[in-house]
This record gives sequence, structure tokens and C-alpha cells, in this order.
Amino acid sequence: MPTGRTKVLLVDDHDLIRKGLRHAFERDRQFEVVGEASTAAEAVRQAGALHPDVVIMDLRLPDGSGLEATRTLRKSSSTMGIVVLTMYAGDDQLFGALEAGASAFVPKTAPADEVVAAARHAASAPSAFTAADLAEAMKRRLTPSGPQLSPREGQVLKLLAEGMSVSGIAKQLFVSESTAKTHISKLYEKLGAANRAQALMTALRLGLLQAPDAPNLS
Repeated sequence: MPTGRTKVLLVDDHDLIRKGLRHAFERDRQFEVVGEASTAAEAVRQAGALHPDVVIMDLRLPDGSGLEATRTLRKSSSTMGIVVLTMYAGDDQLFGALEAGASAFVPKTAPADEVVAAARHAASAPSAFTAADLAEAMKRRLTPSGPQLSPREGQVLKLLAEGMSVSGIAKQLFVSESTAKTHISKLYEKLGAANRAQALMTALRLGLLQAPDAPNLS
């Protein structure tokens, strides 16, 4: 094996994404892809066996969260670089990666060169977290500028996210259907939404809801 190159382990449950990442890293002579994994358990096993300098970690994996795998890897090594890669790049995911001990956070919509650059950073400074939107995310967390929902509107939002009907929401909150419709209408108005789908997407983007764990959004 060539010496002096940065060893990379690719973790993603989509074969095409792993192939694309492998191609991007193989174009850069600094890196050498030493392994691939498609599950969190396999990622931890391969990291222990291959001792990569950098792990590119998908956030959502078939057998669990990439964040849990990141925590496990970070506990085992303080010098391993870990780049969290995800399709859903909201503030909750970004701060989750930071708290799990990741070195970088990159959305899958970013160019491949950005992933390689993040890996370069992770290899040289594994404990220094970086993300393109980190400064703005910090501002949003410290001084939320989005709509401020009342406790009742927050309850209604969560029930809408669970797929409840107007009548179901009314029963859950012990109010009339008319009152439930009023709460929903006010919620839509605050979110600038015309329907449930728009309201939920806006709430996810603003961090008012967390992305569900069940669907694979990677």
C-alpha cells in the first residue's frame, strides 16, 4: 500500500453514492480509500480493523443512526477525522453532528470537492468542527428569528406531523373541531403555509420539528 496518504473509509447505504465518493477521492492523490461500509455496525467494525484517518459517515443507515456510530468512533479515537454526510442538513442534524464529535458536516447536495475538502480538514484537525452553515446556524439557535409558536400551536404542529385529522386533533386536545381548525389556520398563517405539507416542510426547515427517524432521508 502507498505510504503517506490519508486513508478513507466510506460509509453509506447507497452503492452509487459510495462509488461517486470513491471516484472523487481517488482523483486526489492525497487520499486512499481503504474500505466501504453500508451499515453503522459494519462501519464501526471496519474502522477498528482498517484504522482509517478519515471516515465519511452517512447520517441515516439501515441499522441505526450515523450519529451513534460517530459517537462510538469518537470514543475509541480522538485522532480519527469524521465527516458527517447527509441529505437532510437541518440545524438539528448539524448540531447533532457537532455534539457527537464529528469533525465536519456536509450536505449531500454539496459538490464532491467540498466533501474532499472537509475530509482534508478532518484529517488535519479532527477535533475542530467545521460546517458551511455553522455561523448562521449558531445565530439561529441563539437568536431565533422564525415564527414563535404558542404552546398550543406547538402541540397542533406535532399532531399534524403525526398525520392526525382535524377531528383527531380536536379529540386529542379536548376542544371542538371549530377550535382545532382555528388553531391550524393560525399555525398555517405563522408558517406562511397553505396546507399541511407546506406547514410541515417549513417547520422542518426552521427547526420547529425534527426529521422523523423512520423514513430513510439519506
